[in-house]
Amino acid sequence: MSCGVISPPYQRNQYEMELIGRIKLIRDEQTFPSGFTKREFVLTTEEQYPNDIQFELLKEKGSMITSFREGDRLKVQFDIRGREWQGKYFNSLVAWKIESADATASSSSASAPPPPPIPEAMSGPMDDDLPF
Repeated sequence: MSCGVISPPYQRNQYEMELIGRIKLIRDEQTFPSGFTKREFVLTTEEQYPNDIQFELLKEKGSMITSFREGDRLKVQFDIRGREWQGKYFNSLVAWKIESADATASSSSASAPPPPPIPEAMSGPMDDDLPF
């Protein structure tokens, strides 16, 4: 996946997405009278025309961002949620997994197993009668 491109939905539900970018802003955790907590952060995409995208981390997931700093490159997996309130419609991007984009790129290439060897039967000349 190229930087800043939203991939199509997969696995959990039809609204699940993924984005790669750099942290622009990490807000303090907000606690509401009901006891509900959320933490917001902004990711800047790495495209020709960058976008600043705000994400929410709900409840205990708010602590996931504490090990990262502004400027860090992240891969964020998130759900899109929408709601109506008094005739107005609102969308939110709720992150449920965050990881360093630099670590995932280097670890995936470094830990990739070598391709399996070609069996001896297939490595020699083919002398069968098949027309294709």
